[in-house]
Formats: sequence, C-alpha cells, structure tokens
Amino acid sequence: MWNSFWRSRDRFSLDQLRFLTDQLTKVEIISEVNKGFVIEALRSIAELITYGDQHDPSFFEFFMEKQVMGEFIRVLKLTRTVSVPLQLLQTVSIMVQNLKSEHAIYYMFSNEYINYLITYPFDFRNEELLSYYISFLRAISGKLNKNTVSLLVKTHGDEVVSFPLYVEAIRFAFHEESMVRTAVRAITLNVYHVGDDSVNRYITSTPHKDYFSNLVSFFRKQSLDFNKLLSDTQLNPGPDSMSAIIAATDEIEDNLYYFSDVVSAGIPDVGRLITDGIMMILIFPLLLPSLGVMPNNDMQDAAVPSLYLLCCILRIVKIKDLANTIAGALFYPSEAFTKSSQGNFNCFISDHDFTSECQGLDSDSLTKWDTRHTMFNIPYSLSSSGFHSDGVLVQNDCTSSNLSLREVLLAYVTKGSDVLVLGSLSVLATLLQTKELDESMLDGLGILPQRKQHKKLLLQALVGEGSGEEQLFPSKSNRDGIGNNINVYHKKIKEQYGVSFLPSDVGISPRIHRFQVIDALVNLSCRTNISAEILWDGGWLLRQLLPYSVSEFNSHHLDLLKVSYKSYASALVEEVRGIWSDLLISVLCDEWRKCKRAMESSSPRKEPNCILLLPWKISSGGHIPEGSSFASGKRMHELVKVFVLLHQLQIFTLGKTLTEQPLIYPPGDLPANCRAQGSGLDVSGPKAGTEVSLGNALPCRIAFERGKELHVYFLAISLGISGWLVVAEELPLKKSHGVVRAVAPLAGCND
Repeated sequence: MWNSFWRSRDRFSLDQLRFLTDQLTKVEIISEVNKGFVIEALRSIAELITYGDQHDPSFFEFFMEKQVMGEFIRVLKLTRTVSVPLQLLQTVSIMVQNLKSEHAIYYMFSNEYINYLITYPFDFRNEELLSYYISFLRAISGKLNKNTVSLLVKTHGDEVVSFPLYVEAIRFAFHEESMVRTAVRAITLNVYHVGDDSVNRYITSTPHKDYFSNLVSFFRKQSLDFNKLLSDTQLNPGPDSMSAIIAATDEIEDNLYYFSDVVSAGIPDVGRLITDGIMMILIFPLLLPSLGVMPNNDMQDAAVPSLYLLCCILRIVKIKDLANTIAGALFYPSEAFTKSSQGNFNCFISDHDFTSECQGLDSDSLTKWDTRHTMFNIPYSLSSSGFHSDGVLVQNDCTSSNLSLREVLLAYVTKGSDVLVLGSLSVLATLLQTKELDESMLDGLGILPQRKQHKKLLLQALVGEGSGEEQLFPSKSNRDGIGNNINVYHKKIKEQYGVSFLPSDVGISPRIHRFQVIDALVNLSCRTNISAEILWDGGWLLRQLLPYSVSEFNSHHLDLLKVSYKSYASALVEEVRGIWSDLLISVLCDEWRKCKRAMESSSPRKEPNCILLLPWKISSGGHIPEGSSFASGKRMHELVKVFVLLHQLQIFTLGKTLTEQPLIYPPGDLPANCRAQGSGLDVSGPKAGTEVSLGNALPCRIAFERGKELHVYFLAISLGISGWLVVAEELPLKKSHGVVRAVAPLAGCND
C-alpha cells in the first residue's frame, strides 16, 4: 500500500483525491509505521479540496459522496498520538478558510462533524495542539452569518439551547497566553456581529452572560497588576521599565477596545451588563476611592493609575450610561465609595442577575491598591479673592472629608505635582471630549463650553421653549439649575449600585462650578513649579471655556494673568543678556506658532499614557549642571513657552484674534533701536567706512602679526530683529567716534 502511495500520479487530480480517500478508509490502526502516511494524506486532501473548490466542482462532490469528513472523525478516534490531531485540525481549518462555495460551507457545517470536532476532548496540555484548536475555531467563526450559524446551534422551538463554538471558545478567554486570548476575542466578535436574535438571547442568558462580568473581573485583576508594576518601577527603576509600562498600557487599552467592539455589535443588554460590571467591579470599589487629597507628592502620585484608567474608559468604551454614571459619581466624596466598597461592593450585581463573583480578587487585592491613600484635611480655596455671586459666598473651608471628587480634581490642578496636574487635566479634557455625556452633566461639572451653552439657548429660543429673552438672558434660577439628567444618574447610583451617601456637590449652581474650574485653570497658569508643556495643556482647557464666559472669568483672573505675564516678561528680558540671546527671537516666533496651533486645536495634544510616562520623561534628562549652556538654553526655552502662553491667554480672554506671528517690536522706540540710533546709524545698518559713536564700545587690541597690534573697539549693535558685531577704529581728530572696519551679523539675526 505504501509503495502505491508514491506512485506517479497527477498531484492535483480527482484520481489522486480518490486514491488518498481509498487508502485512508483502509487504515484500521495508527502506529509509528503508518502515522506519516495518515498525516500526509490529511494534508494532501486539504490541498486537493481547496484546489477543486476553485477549479473543479467534482472534487467536492466526491468529498461529500464518500463522506470524507466522517473518515476524518474515524481517524481521530483511532489515534493515540498528538501529531495526527494536529494535522487533522489544520486540514479542516485550511478547508474552511479557503472554501468559497456557499454550498461547500453549508455541507462542512452540517451533519454535526464540525460540532463533534469542537467538543472533542483534546489534550490541551499540549500548547501546540491548543494553538491549532483555537485557529480551527477562529476559521469556523470567520464563516458565520445568519444562514450558517443555524447549522452550528441546537434549538428548542425558537430558542438556542446549545452553541458549542461559542461555549468552547470562551473557556479560553482568560488563558495565560495573550495570543490565545486575542484569538478568542476575534471568535466572540464574529459571533456577536452575526446579528441573530436567538443567538443573542442565548449569549445574554444564564450562565453565558457571566462571561461579560468575568471580562470585567479579569480587567480588574489586570489593573491591580498594572498598579503594582508602576509601584515597582518607581521604587526600582530599570532600563526596561518604560518599555514594560508601554506594553502594559497597550494591553489595557486593547482590552477596553474589545469592550467597545462588543458593545458596537448592538446586542441588547450587553451594554448594560458591561456598564454594571465596570462600575461595580472596577470604578466604585477601586478607582474612585483611590482619589483623594494626600499629605505628600509621593503618595499623591498613587492616584495616577486611576486617573489614567478613567481617561481610557471614557475615551474608548462608548456607552452613554457608563460615561454619565462616571461623571455623576464625581459629585460624591471619595468617602462614599470607600465605605460602600467595604459593605455593598462585593463584586455582585444582584439587581441585574449579575451573579458572577470576581474570581481571584479578594479583599487583600483591594487593600493593595488603597492602603497608600490615607486621607488628611487640606483647605481648598476657590481663589485668593473669594467668589461673590448674587450674594452667595463660597467658603474656602473645604476639607478632604467633604470634597467631592470633582473638587479633588481641581485641588490636584492647583496644588498637585506635575503628574497629578497632567492626570487631572486629562480627565477633565476627556470628559469635555466625551460625546456620550449629556450637556447638563458637563454643565454641572462646570466644563460645558460657553459656545455650546449659547448655541443651546439660541436653539431653545428659536423653537419657542420660553421667550427668547428669557432663554438667552435667563434668570438666576433658570440659569443655575442643574438638569434633571444629573438627578437621574444620582438616583441610579443610589438605588442600583447601593451608594448610600448623598452627593456633596449637588444643589450648588453650575455657574459656581464653572467659576471653580476657570479659577483653578487660571491659578494653574500662574504656577511657577509646573512645566511649560503641562501649562499648555491647562491653557487648552481654559481656551475651551473662553472668551464666552463673562461672569465666571472676572477682573481678578485677568489681574493674575497680567502679574504672571509681567514676571515672565521681566525674566525674558534678563535672557537678552544670557548665553542664548542670539536665538531668543527665533525661539519666540517658533513657540508662538506651536502654542497658537495647540490652543486652537479641537482636541488635546496628548494621549492618556503620557500621564504614566511623564516621570520617565523627566528622569531621562539626567543631571544637567546648573551653570552649563544646555541648562541655560533649557531655562530660556521654558521661559519663552510660558511667556507665549500667558500672552496668548490674555488675548483670548479679551476676545481678540491671535496673529500668526508675534509682534516683535510694537510701536514706539525699543532699546535696540535707540542703541542703533545712539551709535549714529541709519536704518540701513553698519557698513565698512561708516562713522559710528563709540560710547558703548569695548576697547581692545588685535594683532595679525607679531609686534603689530591695532587698538580697536568692539561694538554690538541691534536694529529691529537684525544685529551685528562691529570692529571700529577710533578717529584721531574726533574722540568717542570711529570708523567701521569690519561687520559680522550676530547668529540668529536677519542680515
């Protein structure tokens, strides 16, 4: 038999297929002797069926006539080695993937052959076999549609009672190998996007809906591991620390994108299941309690993972209820979730039959996240001048025990370290950019852009909801009332999620909240211990709220900006005498364009992971000697960036339009022009032979040959944005005046 296998025959012919099938049917036992033939026969049949599907329908007709799939099953039952199941799974995978004929696919999926292979008890301790099996499932899922899925399920009446492909796939959803997890997600998404109502009901029925709660539990465990990674790398940084953090953030964001893809399939109840899971298993018991005002920056930075995760969830998982519930929770103090997490948050959601317990996540896991977050009382001032609005004075005696999380974010902005400021700004900017948030929620948080408020009021006036005058110029009660939508989500937080605390931040006018946000951002712009890059991010957020607000941005804020601007302007003047003065103008022009582009951008410049990478970015610069030219250049660059930001913010607040280039020399005599005029030069600048005043010149001697020294004067002259170094020789009959002998332009100047 084995000799006839190798007999000359057209490789891609029906005769070859007939021969291989005939030989396969004669196999009664699989041993080391004939194992090679069986494997080669299985591989060759896959090639022939794929070839026949594209060139000759008689190939597949023979395949069906001889019940070759049944022979595959028989061979599988005979084998005791792993190599034959490997080849069999690969053979069927290749056939399913490459068959184009609908008729062929329908045959493959019928007769229960595929379901038998799916449920066959393979020994998955062999990693290679598991890999082939998952690829086999993925190949099948790639051919699913409303017609083919019915061939793989068992029904009772109109209800699906068995779906082996889905059930067996999600068994490996949390496998330690990331490639297996990725493949399982692809399989489930292929199932979800079929759009079959009976399959959808099966997926969201008990116990299969537990998969969604288990997904969130797995993500929670991943978040705890991520928090530990950040802590370990901060304590013991190494050369691979940044790459490890980037890899971890990639995996976290991949998981969230999977949540988003699942929701986008449009299966009823799945969005609710995922929302409830994220809120009850992750956000309420873990992320929100970690936010608070802490006694030192080291402990403050422990809140950074939570800020990052909140940003990612809001940006990636597009669920309206989820976004609004998270935003609604910011009106509560962190204590509400800390105490509730000790009682009601046990990773169950009984009200919605969410019965899956957080696997492998005990109270110790929660403690590992939260123990560093000890609260202490710290006053939070809205501004140094206080805020009077219609007779209402907001006192500055808020402490950490009654600060809402919204106020905590603002406290981070005004008092936190660089990384906390960036994290808080990222959360606020993400909320502002989240399209799923109700405008009333944004208004309650104090970050509804004024242009949206005016647009909304104008639309209400146009459609006749009240008089136009009342809408465009509303009374205090109308203007300051928080929308009913906020109350709806607070009721949901209390009744559905079991938060017994009352929100500490509700009932206060949204106008006051807007003032608090603007006040915090203005104070941030005036902070001198925050990097220019982060101040730009705060400037972008402030720009979104200006120049439309009149009452919230007041003269005190403008005075603060002016004082800070003058301080930086004075520091910048000092840089004229510094090492890098020749580059000052070009840097100023360049940063002006960059800042204008950043301020006028429709979205923030940075991705959420910049919150985590900021400490590494700072430390990567290494130690720079204070007196070095590099340190001077860096200081000058930072000064210019902050100066430009403050200058542009003042223009924005006055409702003016930014110019493309800064006005380098405004009307009036500048010191540089006066110096050129004082030297007796006209607008054309110095030229050889020109007479100049030597009043500000530096006398020196130069020699081109030994013993032949010349007594000359060095003079630096600037005119507008041009500058020169002049060598002049004193006139013998006209003291304090000389003749220009040589001229060289200063570096970075025009001319």
